[in-house]
Amino acid sequence: QVQLVESGGGLVQPGGSLRLSCAASGSIFNINTMGWYRQAYGKQRELVASITRTGSTNYADSVKGRFTVSRDNAKNTVYLQMNSLKAEDTAVYYCNADVLTTGRARFISWGQGTQVTVSS
Repeated sequence: QVQLVESGGGLVQPGGSLRLSCAASGSIFNINTMGWYRQAYGKQRELVASITRTGSTNYADSVKGRFTVSRDNAKNTVYLQMNSLKAEDTAVYYCNADVLTTGRARFISWGQGTQVTVSS
């Protein structure tokens, strides 16, 4: 019923920047919190940043001051601007969304993930 499609990942040198996008589509009534998670090889998935419908944000300590999460409610899209990237930011990045469907069902939807590699 609801799909999340991420884009914007890739290979970047340390100190560089990337911008991830995640667009939700389908039978959406509205979306509450949208977030970005990441999973590095051999590690558990962790929260990177989240943003509520009204714009309140939350960040992992490891990305504060370097990453910025934003959203466009009209487009059901969330963004993650990543600056001053480090090797330890290398991971698969996933977006998720707390969705209320037009049928008034509520569930958490996940994207398929996009690879971010920070390397010289």
